[in-house]
Amino acid sequence: MNLNFIKTICPYCGTGCGIILQVKGGRAVTTLADRSHPVSRGGLCIKGWTAHEFIHHPDRLTKPLLKKNGKFKELSWDEAIGLAADRLKETVKAHGPDAVASLSSARCTNEENYLFQKLIRAGLGTNNVDHCARLCHGPTAAAMAYALGSGAMTNSIADFSGAECILIIGSNAAETHPIIMGEIYKARDNGAVLVVVDPRRTEVANNADMHLQINSGTDIPLIDAMMKLILDASLENREFIASRTDGFTEMKEYLSQRTLEELSRECGIPLEDIRKVAELYARAREASIVFCMGITQHACGTSNVYAICNLALLCGHVGKPHSGICPLRGQNNVQGACDVGALPNVYPGYQAVADEKNHAKFAQAWGRDLSRKPGLTVTEIFAAAGTTVRTLYTMGENPLLSDPNQGHLMEMIPKLDFFIAQDLFMTETARYADLVLPAACYAEKTGTFTNTERRIQLLRKAVDPPGEAKDDFSILCLLLKAFGLKGDYADPSEVMDEIAALTPIMAGVHFDRLGTHGLQWPVPSDDHPGTRYLHKDTFTRGKGLFVVPKYTPPKEMPDENYPFVLNTGRMFSHYHTGTMTRRSPFLDREVDKPFVEIHPADAARLGIVEGGGVTVTTRRGSIETFARITTRVMEGSLFAPFHFSEAPANALTIEELDPDSKMPELKVCAARLEKG
Repeated sequence: MNLNFIKTICPYCGTGCGIILQVKGGRAVTTLADRSHPVSRGGLCIKGWTAHEFIHHPDRLTKPLLKKNGKFKELSWDEAIGLAADRLKETVKAHGPDAVASLSSARCTNEENYLFQKLIRAGLGTNNVDHCARLCHGPTAAAMAYALGSGAMTNSIADFSGAECILIIGSNAAETHPIIMGEIYKARDNGAVLVVVDPRRTEVANNADMHLQINSGTDIPLIDAMMKLILDASLENREFIASRTDGFTEMKEYLSQRTLEELSRECGIPLEDIRKVAELYARAREASIVFCMGITQHACGTSNVYAICNLALLCGHVGKPHSGICPLRGQNNVQGACDVGALPNVYPGYQAVADEKNHAKFAQAWGRDLSRKPGLTVTEIFAAAGTTVRTLYTMGENPLLSDPNQGHLMEMIPKLDFFIAQDLFMTETARYADLVLPAACYAEKTGTFTNTERRIQLLRKAVDPPGEAKDDFSILCLLLKAFGLKGDYADPSEVMDEIAALTPIMAGVHFDRLGTHGLQWPVPSDDHPGTRYLHKDTFTRGKGLFVVPKYTPPKEMPDENYPFVLNTGRMFSHYHTGTMTRRSPFLDREVDKPFVEIHPADAARLGIVEGGGVTVTTRRGSIETFARITTRVMEGSLFAPFHFSEAPANALTIEELDPDSKMPELKVCAARLEKG
């Protein structure tokens, strides 16, 4: 039997590693590393090496399903598309366009996300389209776009190699982005100083030159203290500040209102340690700041990112190689989904829906009048379910595990008049749907993904989807036709051509230009080679802007009834809601049950033993899980991964929102721990 080797892109984190699927008899049997790939260069993490294992899992959805009397029954694709279109149209007719809301997907291709938001905007007449980027890097996009003009990672992964100082804040990259962490370790081996700021003592912290074990949710006091110390020592880049920034006077005035002693006490880090880190970062010729959801998933997440931008602007560590501000994207195409408009306030290319020129441009291109009103975010959609939002359409999203306060979502989703879920598996969320559409996975489709460094890369089909499942591109084309819109695209490359025609940052992106290495946007013309780093001579907004951050302490702090601080996050062997990794035999064997990390002193006081059953309770609910006793967490702190449906950590988290980005406070809430 012949073997075929198909080069494609890993479906897990935002690193965008190159993989080769070995196909035998129509089945993907092995994953190999692509040595020619510019990012991974022959390296893969444990998830990448097993990226073939879930593809042919028996749990895959194979036929459209309609729920009747609480049970699903099969129906044809003609029936399914007709029903979906009819129910969407009925909702619009009865309640208006904004009664429909939708969630696009960071796991689908750029072309599919583009078609999805086009369907919602041009077919239904609403901007109620969002996706899980809201819950990972919504604050990043909001803050960096305002302060710098672009919400994307400023530099390339390869730039870490030449940095003299790398400051990692709120990112456990060794577990969540291992290949990128490998590049950072290479930089450290070449002499770079590695500093980690994290409430947990992670593997990254263990391998750092300095670890600042900060109090949860106090990133702004720490960064403010660093900036004050840099100014006190006259280490700021005065030439850069004068020529390339605005708002510095206001920033100095803001900093003058707090004392170093107050800031040190608030963040829990000795002043001398803060001074060392501040001087290391400021004195370096090239320095990078790396951050992830430990920064963004707070009710002041946008201000946390403003603080990071302020620090980089103060020292002039942006707009040049081996430096910059580097938010690491959590999912394979979260960058691309944002780029092509799967957000409620912008068209593709971050062109504001409220701007009249943008409105006219897209209305003419799509042949429909469009709403000028920004739509609802993820969190707002579920808050409105059953009232102003009557019908929901999700593509590749599992909010029952990824969103905060699961109990509230379980109450709200059944209030919908109709719910359409499009996915690979019968997820925890899809079980609540009225209509389920079986979709294709990454190995069963063609298109593009955009990784964390803005690199647009070709995804190549290796195998056919199971049964009657269709790729999201084909499903969306059928629905577009049902709404009288263009749906006769020959293939996804034609969709990319349409994106390029409407999106200045991707104007020169076409499939025949992507090859093995892809292109990093902005690519403003057909002969442009792509952009390695942003803001070289000028910021996208003109001058970089110092923005005074608005620090708000965590909403819930420990008290007599809930004496612990609970933090949630990811782990090395699993990914997001576990939909794919927990159907990978190798990965599920690595960690096959949920756990909560607890400090040895707390465990001894409560009589809890390693591996013993425990109950974690917050004001939202309780989960039963297993104890992992470790000094990775501080006394009085707990950490639980959110991948496990049998112990969903996000059933416990608080819904307090960042007012700017609508990001929930997923990283800090008060909890109680009891022996099981």
